Amino acid sequence: MGVVMESILSKMNIVSTSDHTSVVSINLFVALLCACIVIGHLLEENRWVNESITALFIGLCTGIIILLLSGGTSSHLLVFSEDLFFIYLLPPIIFNAGFQVKKKQFFRNFMTIMLFGAIGTLISFVIISFGARHFFQNLNIGEMNLGDYLAIGAIFAATDSVCTLQVLNQDETPLLYSLVFGEGVVNDATSVVLFNAIQSFDLTHINSGIFFQFVGNFLYLFFASTLLGVIAGLLSAYIIKKLYFGRHSTDREVALMMLMAYLSYILAELFYLSAILTVFFCGIVMSHYTWHNVTEGSRITTKHAFATLSFICEIFIFLYVGMDALDMEKWKFVNDSPKTSVAVSSIILGLILVGRAAFVFPLSFLSNLARKSQHEKINLKQQVTIWWAGLMRGAVSMALAYNKFTSGGYTELRGNAIMITSTITVVLFSTVVFGLMTKPLVRCLLPSPKNLSRMLSSEPTSPKSFFEPLLRNGLDSEADLGGHNAPPRPSSLRMLLTTPSHTVHYYWRKFDDAFMRPVFGGRGFTPYVPGSPTEQSVLQP
Repeated sequence: MGVVMESILSKMNIVSTSDHTSVVSINLFVALLCACIVIGHLLEENRWVNESITALFIGLCTGIIILLLSGGTSSHLLVFSEDLFFIYLLPPIIFNAGFQVKKKQFFRNFMTIMLFGAIGTLISFVIISFGARHFFQNLNIGEMNLGDYLAIGAIFAATDSVCTLQVLNQDETPLLYSLVFGEGVVNDATSVVLFNAIQSFDLTHINSGIFFQFVGNFLYLFFASTLLGVIAGLLSAYIIKKLYFGRHSTDREVALMMLMAYLSYILAELFYLSAILTVFFCGIVMSHYTWHNVTEGSRITTKHAFATLSFICEIFIFLYVGMDALDMEKWKFVNDSPKTSVAVSSIILGLILVGRAAFVFPLSFLSNLARKSQHEKINLKQQVTIWWAGLMRGAVSMALAYNKFTSGGYTELRGNAIMITSTITVVLFSTVVFGLMTKPLVRCLLPSPKNLSRMLSSEPTSPKSFFEPLLRNGLDSEADLGGHNAPPRPSSLRMLLTTPSHTVHYYWRKFDDAFMRPVFGGRGFTPYVPGSPTEQSVLQP
């Protein structure tokens, strides 16, 4: 009996010690997050450093300190898990991107964004995959098959444009911001869909049947994921509009918005779809319908809550990447051949540069052919900025690399270890070096804010681009429904191709106001409930 009690007490002590260690680690990590925010604020006006680089540097310094204190055995407080990234950290970032996006600009440039984000990512994927296969065969990095090379292409096709977006201003450079921002989201979604498609197919023996199955699977994931996001957003709008939680408690409607957004992401994961695309379009639909159905207080709360969660998750990711870069478990496998690791990293960086240039400039040229107004065209300086914005690699590349080349965050194979350390090197180098140069480069390429509104105003009063979106979020469009400003009906195919934007938009707004908004709510369709904040605001003189 005494032996049993002693054993139980011993186990309880181990558990208690383990729990205490976890609490200490979490406390230190939260303190580091606070330090990142404070230091990032102090460096706000710095020409070179931005918040993501600050978090990366703090993570590196913390990793060095932990490495010294632990005698070279560990460099981080928490073990990286791709599940932690994809299930908890990524959803708030992507959802907020869709929720806060200026829909008028996003959909006005939708076709160009899809060209860069989908077609451009595929071009970059092909160049990196087959370039890696060509160059890596001369290096001693272990046995790799075609599926591994294609996975490398998907991993390093995923961009991270956070540094550039922190420099650009959405109001001063609306065209450029919408292109960089939109391409970044679609690029991440396309890369993850490609990666998942590669993982689900046996690519050792490729034939025409496998190829068409791969393309079909890719298109299915893309469109099914988008549809699921739209349905989830419309469902949340319908529930909140019909039940109007705000008359009793604003907490419930805010909680429902958050949970429905997260549910869309988890459902996409459950059905093996692209959760990134799903939650992004869920955010867009929620901002167009659901957000207008809640009370004024809930609108302010949700807007700031989603932005804050996204901000914390971004800082968390960069902070951890900095600490994980010094993990000795991975680097010990490449100690005997540092030249190989450097060569692999250099080749990947070179392929990223070439792959990026291979689609940005040609696709910009094609996009400009469809833009009639000179103000709408993407000039060379803007093309260079877009090219530069996509050179950095971040957490998505890290998470996909861990998913492919590790098991539970660890690896025992030399080839896998080389790929992990090379991914870390590429992420660090691109984020720090390219990121440090982003602010000076953007300020050099783009004109001063005084001239910006005149030169980069991509919102002319009479848009003539063929790629004018179906959705435009603005008060100016509401007035079109009166019929006075309705555009003339196209009398020829040439006119239809050159000036269809008002017609498409006009009929979309009529459809939206006649069928969608009465059912799902939205601007001008806020529900009227006796005793509600809506009634109070209406009755006020």
